[in-house]
Amino acid sequence: MVRIGAMGDVLHALPAVAALRRLRPKWTIGWVVEPRWLPLLQAARMGSEPGRPVVDEIYLAATRDWKRRPVAPKTLGKIFSLRRELRGGRFDLCVDMQGSIRSAVIGRMAGTKEFAGPREPREGPARWLYGEKIPTDAAHVIEQGCELLGRAAGLRLEPEEVGFSVEEDIKRECEAMVERLLPGGERFVLVVPTAGWGAKQWPAERFGAVAEELGRRGVRTLVNASGTDDPVAQSVVRASGGYAAVASADLRHLIALTRRASVVIAGDTGPVHLAAAMRRPVVALFGPTDPARNGPYGTEARVLRHGSERRDHRRLAEPEAGLLQITVEEVAEAAFELLQGKGDE
Repeated sequence: MVRIGAMGDVLHALPAVAALRRLRPKWTIGWVVEPRWLPLLQAARMGSEPGRPVVDEIYLAATRDWKRRPVAPKTLGKIFSLRRELRGGRFDLCVDMQGSIRSAVIGRMAGTKEFAGPREPREGPARWLYGEKIPTDAAHVIEQGCELLGRAAGLRLEPEEVGFSVEEDIKRECEAMVERLLPGGERFVLVVPTAGWGAKQWPAERFGAVAEELGRRGVRTLVNASGTDDPVAQSVVRASGGYAAVASADLRHLIALTRRASVVIAGDTGPVHLAAAMRRPVVALFGPTDPARNGPYGTEARVLRHGSERRDHRRLAEPEAGLLQITVEEVAEAAFELLQGKGDE
């Protein structure tokens, strides 16, 4: 499997790979991924067999670093080292589940007899490198992944539930953080105010206003951040009327924190897909991307979107106009309904 990133895309590919694991338990499954997403694959477990990893072998491709210095001796050394590792695995089939030129090149490096990818890849020239070009017809990207991988492997795959293990020391650290930030609090809402690009990012001040409204109803908010000085998270806290606190968490701690959250509120970004994968209730705020394709899958969810006819993946800096039509009141009410157990499947 080649699915280098990003976070949400890795999570969207996992149900198909878990389905393959269930139907062919003796097959060796390998995955090429960016180092930053390694904890996701290390934690991923079969939902039906909680102790069993979804993936046997994980190969790291630091393509973001390679892009900065593509012809540096260190970069070339890493690329050739990955090629040796992949060929040493003696895999029979490689499937590019990303559809980019770089993922297709990495797939070719594996030297498998069969190499499959999407008939309509994200980057058109990638298809030139595939031996088999597979059409996908499903609406949601998770189901598309099942079509792609299933047809490549000669199987019919249905999305399989994936669990995520949390190490005991990480659990303890998470519990200590929650108790420190929200003393005596039994439940909390986790807010993720950032997104992959500006057009998908609801204003921080509105997230803060939602936290204030929920706080007045007796539920505190933790704001996910990459560090305690994260400016977006700090803006949310300042606008929360004292009802929110910054929770700085790396990916392993985010998994543990998500497990503890009563509801997760976020845009179309990796953590909302993590919450959905972990079957946590979510309020998802969508603007230029289509929730029918990318939305929360398999969990209780409230998906809020205006201007549903628009679909725009340009990396624009300003929030999309439809996203800005989503009100604080709508988000707070959706979260409160989920907190009361009134969410729709």
